[in-house]
Amino acid sequence: MSLEHLQHIPQSLERIAEKINSGERITPEEGLLLFEKGEMGFLGKLANQVREKVHGHKTYFNRNFHIEPTNVCVFNCAFCSYSRSYKHRDEGWELSLNQMLDLVKSYDGVPITEVHVVGGVHPRLNLAFFCDLMSSIKARRPDLHIKGFTAVELDYMIRKAGLTIEQGLRKLHDAGLDSLPGGGAEIFHPEIREKICADKVDAEGWLNIHETAHRIGMPSNATILYGHIEGYLHRIDHMDRLRSLQDRTRGFNTFIPLKFRNQNNDMSSVPESSIVEDLKMYAVARLYLDNFAHIKAYWAMLGKQTTQLSLSFGVDDIDGTLDDSTKIYSMAGAEEQHPAMTTSEIVRLIEKSRRIPVERDTLYNEIRNYSKNPLPELENSVPA
Repeated sequence: MSLEHLQHIPQSLERIAEKINSGERITPEEGLLLFEKGEMGFLGKLANQVREKVHGHKTYFNRNFHIEPTNVCVFNCAFCSYSRSYKHRDEGWELSLNQMLDLVKSYDGVPITEVHVVGGVHPRLNLAFFCDLMSSIKARRPDLHIKGFTAVELDYMIRKAGLTIEQGLRKLHDAGLDSLPGGGAEIFHPEIREKICADKVDAEGWLNIHETAHRIGMPSNATILYGHIEGYLHRIDHMDRLRSLQDRTRGFNTFIPLKFRNQNNDMSSVPESSIVEDLKMYAVARLYLDNFAHIKAYWAMLGKQTTQLSLSFGVDDIDGTLDDSTKIYSMAGAEEQHPAMTTSEIVRLIEKSRRIPVERDTLYNEIRNYSKNPLPELENSVPA
């Protein structure tokens, strides 16, 4: 960042920029100040510098699909447009083991590297059922990385089985579960959590499940649900708890800010955040979470155009091909009502942002760098 640019920045923000540029960690108070006082040009430039220092122009994606076993759920989260209560389960769906295996079989011969298994908390789908699912998927596709179950699902199924968190996670891991997604985190601060999802696992429980997973060799992702009734202070509190856990375990792969969508849920009167607020969230996340290697924009939730903009605000990953296999955000009114992109479409989307597309696996091992080995029709469009 140039000295000329710094001359137009308040002294407190100038000091924060100097700390970040020198590799120093910023405090919660400084993170809050970035949210409250940081202009978009300032935040974007600073976050992009951090992003390019770590990843250059590389932008990651993977080839994945989702299995959503059920949207029947015992919990009643105010923001959720996806779930149906157990007493109204006829309005939802519940897939059998064979139906889910048929989904896996439909990708035979397709170079998919990850299946993401997540859904509602159904009282009749227990730990033994999901262990059978994991082992059956691995028997069919041993090369497939299984990323599955939010901390909310895990807390319920493991407690119901009468096991400790570690015992339950080990059973799932032995059956084939490779890593955890980041869902269910929402907002950790009890002031907000009690209003939007009071009946499910609390912040301490969520963090304990992920810490335990890291300890036994399963990495995970982390999320935040932003843009509803929370304030900037609650966002910083949330990220600070994640940063502290990452200091201890180094087990998080990526951080994913998830935009609240207000259709078809009990919070439909709450307006959605603007694109400016979306980009601010990504930028501050990149600046505050100095021990997270990756910041992901989930394109199916955010929309393709805003996702492209986010690549200049600290984001280096846009998730995967999905193949229209998830309903969680389309049911809440996300722009992408049928979220699916081919590999070629993802590559083009990234290149239009003058970034280098890199296909990865779940753990960010590079599978194909498209600047070195582009698709034939994209030979002349890779940025220098």
